[in-house]
Amino acid sequence: METCSFCTIFSSLVGVKRLTLHIILPLLLLAGPARAQTVYYHIQNEAVYEFLDEMANVGLIDLNSSVRPYSRMFIARQMASLDTLRPQLNPRQQKELDFYLKDFNKELKPDKNFDKRFDIFYYKDSLFTFSANLILGAEYTANANGNAPFWYNGAEIFAYAGRLGVWASLRDHHDKENLVIPGYLTQRRGGSNLKSGTEWEEMRGGITWSWKWGNVGLTMDHNSWGAGYNGTNIQSGRTPSIARFDLKMKPAHWFEFNYYHGWLVSEEVDSNRSYQISSPGAASGTTMRWVYHPKFFATNIFTFTPLRKLNVSVGNSIVYTDFGPHPGYLLPILFYKAVDHSVNAKTDNMNSQMFLDVSSRNIKNLHLYGTWYVDEVNTANMFDPDKHSNLFSWKLGGRLSNFPVQNLSVTGEWTRTNALVFRHYVNTLTYESNRYNMGHYLTDNSREFYFALGYRPVRGLDLRLSWLMAQKGPDHTELNSDRLGIKFLESIEWENQTIAFNARYQIINDAYVFGSWQYSNIEGNDLAKYTHPLFHGKTNTISIGLNFGF
Repeated sequence: METCSFCTIFSSLVGVKRLTLHIILPLLLLAGPARAQTVYYHIQNEAVYEFLDEMANVGLIDLNSSVRPYSRMFIARQMASLDTLRPQLNPRQQKELDFYLKDFNKELKPDKNFDKRFDIFYYKDSLFTFSANLILGAEYTANANGNAPFWYNGAEIFAYAGRLGVWASLRDHHDKENLVIPGYLTQRRGGSNLKSGTEWEEMRGGITWSWKWGNVGLTMDHNSWGAGYNGTNIQSGRTPSIARFDLKMKPAHWFEFNYYHGWLVSEEVDSNRSYQISSPGAASGTTMRWVYHPKFFATNIFTFTPLRKLNVSVGNSIVYTDFGPHPGYLLPILFYKAVDHSVNAKTDNMNSQMFLDVSSRNIKNLHLYGTWYVDEVNTANMFDPDKHSNLFSWKLGGRLSNFPVQNLSVTGEWTRTNALVFRHYVNTLTYESNRYNMGHYLTDNSREFYFALGYRPVRGLDLRLSWLMAQKGPDHTELNSDRLGIKFLESIEWENQTIAFNARYQIINDAYVFGSWQYSNIEGNDLAKYTHPLFHGKTNTISIGLNFGF
């Protein structure tokens, strides 16, 4: 049954009212004074993240940009810190700061008496803060192969009540072409529950309890782990939103800890638990009620700051199935591979990973970073080209900001992912949710070179010229290859060379107009498998769009 856009917006606003009455207001009785509050700021609103990144690169703030999203309160405090350093900002940066304070003064000011951004509805008193906005967006993409318009609509809210933070966001997507199926090698965020093949909806939100040096919560949202400007290796945030239990702690300036336990969606049917139901519309009068195998994910990352502006992060994760949430994986600080060896002793183990991320801003204006993701390693045969199983993914890169030219940035990245990284021979243990890979968007047996020049001449305007070379080798999962001794990129089965120019202007807070031109040459034996027909071959593609909210 299709849903009209007006009905979707109306039901979203009704949901806002119900959320306020039935969830937020009763919790006011439990909430204490507003000393610490957490509502996460979505990673898709890149402009704020890029501004904070720029301020960290020039040495004005300290930032762990390898773990996102940030909370609104964290962003607000960074803005307040920058306000005290205003003389060190250039004219464009000062205007950017004033612009963002129109939004994040909601967290800093005790009332509404400040130059505030536009909101559909906003309320604040000494205990309770509530904000509601519509979400609207549209984009039109076209080249010689065809066109792909899409638009989306919905509503979002966030609220604080003492130490409690609550947020919710509902969006309906309407696409002419399905550009985001799981197999396509694109950084577009994926969707599930497709209606008519091209329409889908997504719910995001959470509720958190905060204290001075941490917070805990139940959330259903996106996150990105690992340093990078053109995709990340550890967790990319491309999957549909994942329901999870979150824990974040920063008890000292030199240490930060992040953990979550997630409920992934396997989309693998459990035939033993599936059953028949009465269905008047079916020819036989009955139909199958399909039930998926359960799939869970536990992960942690410890960030140490031995020197100011140097962050070293180590962590591990595990994808597991066959039984409900296990207490061993609900313990935040454990090494889950060792837990797996106990829980699944003398049986086939689950799918575990380890990772290391280093991010340095010790040289003013320069951000250097690297990520090492370890899916599997055979130490006995590590250097044997015929027997190794070094399932690694690496990323190395850097960004130079505001030097030697103010408002200019230069970015370079290299990414390599060996064959079978992020993969697993058991379908319910893949590093995926809703069949979307949680790691780097190119998945395994791939490499990428990325170079970009960014320029922000005035407040709100972001211009970017970029070059990309991405390559992918044979799919050894499909070929059912032996896991030992696979050569990296032994042949090129898919290649993408793209030169792009992107322009974006933020008119008011969260309201953008944008456009892009890109020349691409995408080809290879696996072209149809990894790329939508719109982008096959040599194309000159134009995109234009606008949005309010994400």
